[in-house]
Amino acid sequence: MATFTFLNVLWFFLIFVLIAGYFVLDGFDLGIGVLYPFVAKNDEEKAVLRRSIGPVWDGNEVWLLTAGGALFAAFPNAYATTFSGFYLAVMLVLFGLIVRAVSFEFYAADSGWRKVWDVCFFVGSLLPALLLGVAVGNIYAGIPMDAAGNYIGVPLLGLITPFTLLTGLLGLVMFLAAGACWGALKAPKGSAVQQRMAGLRIPLQVAALVLFVVISVYGHFIIQPAMTPELGALRWIFAILCVALLVASIVIPLKKNCDLGAFLAQSGSMISLVMLLACSMFPVLVTASADSIGPSIEILNSASSELSLLCMTIILCIGLPLVLVYHVIIYRTFSGRISEESLEH
Repeated sequence: MATFTFLNVLWFFLIFVLIAGYFVLDGFDLGIGVLYPFVAKNDEEKAVLRRSIGPVWDGNEVWLLTAGGALFAAFPNAYATTFSGFYLAVMLVLFGLIVRAVSFEFYAADSGWRKVWDVCFFVGSLLPALLLGVAVGNIYAGIPMDAAGNYIGVPLLGLITPFTLLTGLLGLVMFLAAGACWGALKAPKGSAVQQRMAGLRIPLQVAALVLFVVISVYGHFIIQPAMTPELGALRWIFAILCVALLVASIVIPLKKNCDLGAFLAQSGSMISLVMLLACSMFPVLVTASADSIGPSIEILNSASSELSLLCMTIILCIGLPLVLVYHVIIYRTFSGRISEESLEH
């Protein structure tokens, strides 16, 4: 690890921090969107779910854009490989996010097409929630690359394997669990939609625990990635934290009937999962599969110049506090449960 520069290592983990921010903040947005047609039984309940994410969903997506921009600036080779190799998958994710945004904005303005916008809201939430996990599974398990680091597998279909399907399902289930926790936290206390969301939390979190264990065993015994020994203790800490917080998100509402505690524990488990991935992959950004011609893309063979990373760090020190202040203000302003009066606006 002594061969790595401080800025290389810093930006490797900062990108995963940005991904964790997106995973948590837009995670419950996407979860709400996927659960939306199954949980909301009438127009009022649909309005409650839309209102629960209405003030925050667009700001939450900034974390994904920032992570992509940071990857492009800090590790351009990794950006080029992932965004070109996963081109169709990336386009589907962007299509989903665009359709979701359009359906969300047009729902109130075009009452005649509300059923269409409901379907678009669901599809636009499902595609990113599933495909992002599949993409993460691929960069962890390995993709075929040539000597220049270009993806040489079958577009889209070549990214589908049993392992990546499992990681996609884990990502989806974590999003759904976060959405259920957020819906139970924001919906009027005791309402039918709040009870349905609360009832979904436990089965979704149990499913997440099972998938986490299966993927861990699969990855350790079948994928067998090379891991940095020095980070072994951190991997154990984040793995234990992920499981403990998932269990806590199940136990807290049962013991204390605390919807906020369940949501915070669920969010903590999602952060722990992303940081476990970071510690498991370091220093690799994109793993080369066994049939690759070229090597894996690591921070040493893909990082920008030290000057570029230094400039990025200075910009981060200025911009990140402003983003965090914005989120604090928005979430404090729209804190509390949805009321009937707020549905009228």
